[in-house]
Amino acid sequence: MNTLPLTGLKVLDLSRLLPGPYATLVLADLGATVDKLEDPEGGDYIRHMPPLRDDESALFYGLNRNKRSLVLNLKSPEGREALKRLVRSYDVLLESFRPGVMDKLGVGWSVLHEQNPRLVYCAISGYGQTGPDRLKAGHDLNYAARAGVLGYGGQADGAPAFPGVQLGDIGGGSLFALVGILAALHERERTGQGRFVDVSMTDGAMAFLHMHLAARLVMGEQGQPLRRGRETLNGGQACYGLYRTSDDRYLSVGALEPKFLAGVCEVLGCPELLADAYDTGEAGMRVKAEFTRRFAEHPLAYWKERFAGRDVCVEPVLEGDEVLEDPQLRARGLFVESEDTQRGRRVTHLLTPLRLGETPLRPPPTVGQHSRKILSEAGFSPEEIERLVN
Repeated sequence: MNTLPLTGLKVLDLSRLLPGPYATLVLADLGATVDKLEDPEGGDYIRHMPPLRDDESALFYGLNRNKRSLVLNLKSPEGREALKRLVRSYDVLLESFRPGVMDKLGVGWSVLHEQNPRLVYCAISGYGQTGPDRLKAGHDLNYAARAGVLGYGGQADGAPAFPGVQLGDIGGGSLFALVGILAALHERERTGQGRFVDVSMTDGAMAFLHMHLAARLVMGEQGQPLRRGRETLNGGQACYGLYRTSDDRYLSVGALEPKFLAGVCEVLGCPELLADAYDTGEAGMRVKAEFTRRFAEHPLAYWKERFAGRDVCVEPVLEGDEVLEDPQLRARGLFVESEDTQRGRRVTHLLTPLRLGETPLRPPPTVGQHSRKILSEAGFSPEEIERLVN
């Protein structure tokens, strides 16, 4: 029987909300045993956030399948001692508290490493474990702003573009946490020792700007600061941008190469514009303005038909539930329906992008649903379990 690649890996997840839980969702989907350690006062905060279905958060449901839940009060001496014992049987611990919180509780990296030298300990925070702002509060939008990512998007001389998705949380936090965890596990195979993985969501958000900012650094005094809406990949040229149609929909045009842009010009009925399309001055702006005018003459359906069968890097901007019906995404198996026998209903799951086998679809746990089982597996006696869970 084929097994998933992370089968046998044990992960203790102390994180809440989005960055940590998405990282451990990917691990769980790849076969890891993921146990959520939750606070007795309601558990993960996201359990209570709308939208709600049958008094249960759909946000929590979507992030926490294939996981188990254990309740421990880390503010109590008994809970902290229990955590020290628990980590002896885990490969990975992930937390997303502000820097220093775990140390103040007496269960930080140095203490847990002593209990289990093979433990990979990953801490996700807004600004990282070091630096003057390491204790500062923040959210995804703040991290993307500090990293320069927000300032690079939007129209020239206009406001920065609101991303609408969690670049810092998922891109900067979850994904770099996964890279760090898997790298540390690989290193452990060689050294036998775990490692502390410091993930800053602000640092990670800056990775989305890497090509442009790294090039700026290379250019030094010969270069110039990054400019919103004026460069090739952020709206500064006609070949790469968003265009409104007559029915207030949008097309994405990514025709960077001349062969693609020539096809776009042909469909628009203006092949002569290709000569000036890559100009970075007024001539290029005139081409962009003409593209804007012509795309606005017809609705999205018209342009979809005109571009059908043409390989020129033009796609409609899908909105709302349209993405759920996209034939390419459906063919990739991203949306999978499953029976949730625990709740007595069918649910459609959004799978994580990397699938190396059949993804399990066990429903998310209720608060503390598996406390007794997890503690028993870790060697706690029935009497100890009773004291901890009651």
